[in-house]
Amino acid sequence: MGSSRNLMNLNVLAMIVLSALTTVVRAADNGMDMSMDGAMSLTMGQMRAYLHFTSGDTLWFLGWVPESRGAMAGACIGLFLLALVDRWLAAIRATAELSWSRRAHLIMANRLNQSKSTKNDDGLRPGFKTVLTLGNTPPFIPAHDIVRGILHAGQAALSFAFMLAVMTYNAAFIICIVAGLGIGEMLFGRYIGASKIH
Repeated sequence: MGSSRNLMNLNVLAMIVLSALTTVVRAADNGMDMSMDGAMSLTMGQMRAYLHFTSGDTLWFLGWVPESRGAMAGACIGLFLLALVDRWLAAIRATAELSWSRRAHLIMANRLNQSKSTKNDDGLRPGFKTVLTLGNTPPFIPAHDIVRGILHAGQAALSFAFMLAVMTYNAAFIICIVAGLGIGEMLFGRYIGASKIH
């Protein structure tokens, strides 16, 4: 008698779960026809899937839709300046990396020199074993590594913003981003190259 009652409770529970899943599946389609038989309709956002110079593309946010020629010029100037900022951040990061690398090597050398000349059980000086196991890995220095992370996050955010702007297929946006990156590299690229040589 008890097992049939448990089986009945299990059946009721299964029916409740199935009805809930059916409701979720019905609500997930939101009344849209999800068939792939017809042509894709982009009437809501009027996105053009080809390169164009026309205005009216949403740039990052719903309210940022440059409609007039002046708004398009402002958006293009803004994208150009952001591309310059991207290369400037890259130059700052490269020169900072060079400085941080030199400083970390000094810290590692000082730690090695400050170790006592007494021998451990293994016959090595205390600092020498640490340097051998870590190799040339610099120590974690919060003043360096936190700033490194912030600079990298800024560069990544700009890269994603550029990607989204390029995905509008607006040729004016693409040209301004490429021109800004090129001119930014001309202005700041020597700092990046100089830090890699040293």
